[in-house]
Amino acid sequence: MNKYDLHSHTINSDGSLTATQLIDLAIEKEVTHLAITDHDTVNAHLQLAQLPEPYESDKISIIKGVEFSSQWNNMGVHIVGLNINIHSAAISEAVNKQTQIRLQRLSTIAHKLTKKGFPDITEGALAVAGDSQIGRPHIAQYMVQEGMVRSVGQAFTKYLGAGKVGDVSSVWPDLEQVLAWIHDAGGVAVVAHPSRYKMTRTKRRRLMADFADAGGQAIEVCTGNQVPGVAEEMAALCDTFDFHGSVGSDFHNLEYQWVKLGRYPKLPNQCRPVWELF
Repeated sequence: MNKYDLHSHTINSDGSLTATQLIDLAIEKEVTHLAITDHDTVNAHLQLAQLPEPYESDKISIIKGVEFSSQWNNMGVHIVGLNINIHSAAISEAVNKQTQIRLQRLSTIAHKLTKKGFPDITEGALAVAGDSQIGRPHIAQYMVQEGMVRSVGQAFTKYLGAGKVGDVSSVWPDLEQVLAWIHDAGGVAVVAHPSRYKMTRTKRRRLMADFADAGGQAIEVCTGNQVPGVAEEMAALCDTFDFHGSVGSDFHNLEYQWVKLGRYPKLPNQCRPVWELF
């Protein structure tokens, strides 16, 4: 029986495992189809492509993916691209653009934090990130390392989370640009974890309508750490906007016990699975 997990992260963005470690874990969890969808980078897939032989291809299918940061109505929204051509000009352009935006966002956040009395965190956060795509978790880790906050959770609660000084979302490209990148790379565009965005149901429906108008094809109906009833609500949006349904744990780290690779609610029967589009 096939088991899909179409949303996961490696150390190339804000995950804790290498690509091969993630695949080993997926095989252990009996996942048969795994999409690696790091934030704004496809380095994990490029690394896998350099291996002498396809990694565990007889036990698992690896779906090439990415999770792009986007903005809609001045809100940050994540769009997953599935089954993309990682060598396409569109993906190269997208990754380069997003990398530059992330570096600029880091500078902006650093400036805002200095106004709060903190020392410049730029170089330290980059050092923590290393070869990974720089993100707010790296800033949080550096703040903990330097004793600026007690924990990563506190860093987000007080400074980096939604609505806080480090929440800089207006820099990201709009939905139309992100979907154009995904479609030009031959991929399927999916709204990641739509129930997590802090918006009313009416506003969420407007987001879905704009996503559909831009050529969006699917939404994540089932994701990790999802409360009962949400899958059915997301399935209703699929019915309304003719979307396919995607599933994925959004796994990052073994220490995050509330999100486990391959674990998410069952896709409601009325949903057409997104893998029909691959």
